[in-house]
Amino acid sequence: MSPSPVAGSPPSDRQLDRDRLRLDQSGENAIGEGHQFEGHQFNDRLEDDRASKSKPHQFSFRQRILLWLITWANYLAIALIGPTLRYSVSFEEPPTPPDAIFEKQVIYAFWHQAVFVSSWLWRHSSIAVMVSRSFDGEYIARIIEKLGFVAVRGSSSSGGGRALLGLKAQLEQGNAAAFTIDGPRGPKYVAKEGPVLLSRASALPMAAFYVAIDDAWVLNTWDRMTIPKPFSKALARLGSKIQVPSSADSAQMAEFHRQLQAALERVTSFAEANVARVGSPDFPILEHWPKRQRVKD
Repeated sequence: MSPSPVAGSPPSDRQLDRDRLRLDQSGENAIGEGHQFEGHQFNDRLEDDRASKSKPHQFSFRQRILLWLITWANYLAIALIGPTLRYSVSFEEPPTPPDAIFEKQVIYAFWHQAVFVSSWLWRHSSIAVMVSRSFDGEYIARIIEKLGFVAVRGSSSSGGGRALLGLKAQLEQGNAAAFTIDGPRGPKYVAKEGPVLLSRASALPMAAFYVAIDDAWVLNTWDRMTIPKPFSKALARLGSKIQVPSSADSAQMAEFHRQLQAALERVTSFAEANVARVGSPDFPILEHWPKRQRVKD
């Protein structure tokens, strides 16, 4: 048996391949209680993932028209409502630099419910986000790309291994990465394992965040997507960083996964409990915004 890598050292190619395979195999319900990170019989799934690299998803003419309409309708909604929102950003531990609204080379996890309000807050920050390869994922990818994010296509149920490598490459370029951690189809408020695998593979920390809104429309979707009403208050709460060592075994990975779930629940509770206080001395309204860039066609 080969020796385990030293904690904090870059993972071997074999370790990264195993992590790709686990993410591909995980599926949308893979992170329930008792889930094991060590598995077997992943070869067929890896071959399917490799074969799909040269086969981009094809959409019908009708779907392409719908994609264009949905993309622009949602982008315009975000662009019209976003500037009216009153944001405050709060950290469990001081960020670097002190006036940052997020930190680079961190792997963030957040609930799918908060996509709308998060996308305006961190627009034009070159944050890489994993999105599904489905029709829904495609229009989400196009919307966030117009807002200055980097869309990396893949999910827990399709193309996850390739997307994991894409996010790792973005981190190596100095960007942050993000997972809508209970997507693409739920269950709601249950974290998947992607950030834990990526933290071990990249030797970079993960962190949870949540953005609460004091007045919003709630859609009748699986995630109860929230659309902020104009001039609402919004409180972003970012959790402490969690570093997964490259030597983490199955039991340790499961524990880090539990810590991530707990962190998501903690920042969600804090933001919801304090969003009404946005504008107070404890939660001043954000005045520093990312520099605007040209919208992509």
